[in-house]
Amino acid sequence: MFPFFFDPTYIIVVPAILLALYAQMRVRNAYARYSQIPTARGLTGAEAAGEILRRNGLSSVQVERIDGVLSDNYDPRTRVLRLSSGVYDGASIASVGVAAHETGHALQHAAHYAPLWLRSTIVPVAQFGSFLAWPLFFIGFLFHSGASWPLMELGILFYSVSVAFTLITLPVEFDASGRAMRALTSEGLVTSDELTGVRAMLSAAALTYVAAAATAVLELARLLLLANMRRED
Repeated sequence: MFPFFFDPTYIIVVPAILLALYAQMRVRNAYARYSQIPTARGLTGAEAAGEILRRNGLSSVQVERIDGVLSDNYDPRTRVLRLSSGVYDGASIASVGVAAHETGHALQHAAHYAPLWLRSTIVPVAQFGSFLAWPLFFIGFLFHSGASWPLMELGILFYSVSVAFTLITLPVEFDASGRAMRALTSEGLVTSDELTGVRAMLSAAALTYVAAAATAVLELARLLLLANMRRED
């Protein structure tokens, strides 16, 4: 068996790590670029979000400012859309695009979009599973006995829930971006040229979710491989 500090199975995850780094670079570059380009109508992210919500009969959804950079999110439990300061106050293509994407989640919620409901439902289980998965697996991995196999299997089971969460996130995020693009177009909040910038921004952001899902799936494959190697040892 290989020494614990040297794990050749890490090579399985390397492609996903590289993809994640590339995705983060694309997001940073896209946000930096389109944050400098103002929209023709001069709408801030908060104003664009409010306009989309109002025109879709969702004026009851609150739009709030939060700290951080690209920490924007929609909370379906409280029906609150939170925008980072740069997005909330910014009157740029990037700000409007990010705000519209998060508003897309509010539109999903109002339309009872099933994947959003499913993702929200399994969040506590996924967080709990992610917290316990690795400790359980490696306790079982270190102690080479019959009793260790159930611990490894339980760790893999918990981690599988986290993997399911990342996979469910993909259609949720893609659909939110699609709703954002349609809302911005149909309601004339951006020009056709500006829409190209919004699309580039949202496409870069979508790649980060693809990278997260790929990393989770390959990490699960790595755990299964490690468990099989331990059984054969």
